[in-house]
Amino acid sequence: MAETWTEEQLITDGFERVHCESEWYDGPRAGLADIDGKPHYFENHDYGHTGEADEYQVWPASEAAVTLERERWAIFARWNERHEAGEVGPETHPGRGGIDSRYDELELLLASHRRPPNDARRLTGELRFAAGTRYRAEGLDYWIRWRPSRDPQLDSL
Repeated sequence: MAETWTEEQLITDGFERVHCESEWYDGPRAGLADIDGKPHYFENHDYGHTGEADEYQVWPASEAAVTLERERWAIFARWNERHEAGEVGPETHPGRGGIDSRYDELELLLASHRRPPNDARRLTGELRFAAGTRYRAEGLDYWIRWRPSRDPQLDSL
């Protein structure tokens, strides 16, 4: 089990809330998190196991997209609660398609918002975990502290 922190300590240390996750593979790969107090999409496809903090492309999320993402996330969180209670099996996961029509509709509506624009920033994200349930309707159990990514070209000077 990873070490956990209180919300107060996370905030004090500069970590920000993660609202939704759309991909996890050995760490968060895509989702919606606060950056400077405002919701942003984040995306990372570097699956290397370097032990270093991950670099992400980040871009602001519109208010409309945030509302839709939170609705989609709530559907997943409710399913996950039932799944962990043993009430439903993995075959009922809403992300499989054809299981929950609203979830499917939200995925289509959100597809264009989830593509990084050409001017997406690059930030490095460091994770910390809060105590409690992993997947919650209001967000996840991990928070991210963002910092500017190093420029490898400057390292060679």
